[in-house]
Amino acid sequence: MHSNNLHNTPYDFQALIAAHSALEEFVLVNKLHGQTIDFANAKAVYELNKAILKKDYGLKDYHILEGYLCPPIPGRADYIHQIATILEEEGLRGKIKGLDIGVGANCIYPILGAVIYKWKMIGSDIDMDAVQIARANVKSNPHLATSIEIYHQKDHAFIFKGVIKPDDYFHFTMCNPPFYNSKESAERATRLKQKGLAYSADAKRNFGGQANELWCNGGEALFIKRMIKQSVAFKNQVGVFTSLVSKSENLPKIKKQLIKLGARYEVVKMEQGNKKSRIITWKFID
Repeated sequence: MHSNNLHNTPYDFQALIAAHSALEEFVLVNKLHGQTIDFANAKAVYELNKAILKKDYGLKDYHILEGYLCPPIPGRADYIHQIATILEEEGLRGKIKGLDIGVGANCIYPILGAVIYKWKMIGSDIDMDAVQIARANVKSNPHLATSIEIYHQKDHAFIFKGVIKPDDYFHFTMCNPPFYNSKESAERATRLKQKGLAYSADAKRNFGGQANELWCNGGEALFIKRMIKQSVAFKNQVGVFTSLVSKSENLPKIKKQLIKLGARYEVVKMEQGNKKSRIITWKFID
């Protein structure tokens, strides 16, 4: 993980329980006599995330409805820290303003960006229910109210249009795109993951997720290619565009699209334990 990520060390469960007592019932003792939770249990993961947000990021309260994506915070914090490094390398300084495409009900990236780096964050999503939940989380933490705004993207055909206003300038955009190309692909991947971790074959995703959060036609590669194509129209209003790329095999298609449109790009590798991912960054040079 990034050297600035405070989650580089094991979880301090006693401190987390002190911040959020509801976590206590989910804490177990593992074979090495250390404390952990059952990471196959979506409720346990949710309470752990809530405890982390309270203990490490100063949130007073936090809620998402069952079934919405509840992502592991350490990995999300890593993306935020990597963006900070990217901005520094690009010479983008001052009062930073960022846009999170597909913010989701969890609103994790805007929360982390606002708390860790004091950035002004805008989040957008096509799911009005997710937008309302995200707004409620911001409202329940008054110290975030001046730093975060959540927009509803009403037209599913567009990613930036309607969100980036004519006079807007964003130092960066970020996106954690849908991984899969269908519900069946998402469920098959879940079964394989659970089997590899020796969990029950009928266990649900431990991080939840609505349809638009997990899959779209064409999957991750097509979504990012569409985002790149649409980003051309906003090249003068964004310092650097970024997106997570979960599958390395999608990189050749994405790079081809960037080259075709005349963008300068870089790939930033990320690792968290055995999990490997990457960020693609791009900008247009006139």
